[in-house]
Amino acid sequence: MDFIKLVEDAFANSNVANYPEFKAGDTITVTYRIKEGDKDRLQKFKGVVIQISGSTPHTKTFTIRKIASGVGVERIFPYESPFIDSIEVNKVGRVRRARIFYLRNLAGKKARIREKNTITE
Repeated sequence: MDFIKLVEDAFANSNVANYPEFKAGDTITVTYRIKEGDKDRLQKFKGVVIQISGSTPHTKTFTIRKIASGVGVERIFPYESPFIDSIEVNKVGRVRRARIFYLRNLAGKKARIREKNTITE
């Protein structure tokens, strides 16, 4: 067991500490590094987090869903991927489930997620 912990610590990504906290229902933008030949470019993927799976940061993944040209697109990102440049939380949603797969069956205004009220005193 100690050997597994040692290997996980060796492969720990320092960029993960810079990620903001997010959960299912939040709208986030993931800036992802894409290699095309010998060049790199950054692509932004903005959508709603529909699930977070995995318990440790080494096995954790999150799924983001967006609507592109009227078609639903989902993308799964590993939490410790070296290709993730940054993650930005745009909206904090208020949902009552950890996995909001019911969003796949909804369209238009029905697919909206309530925004969390943030009252600061």
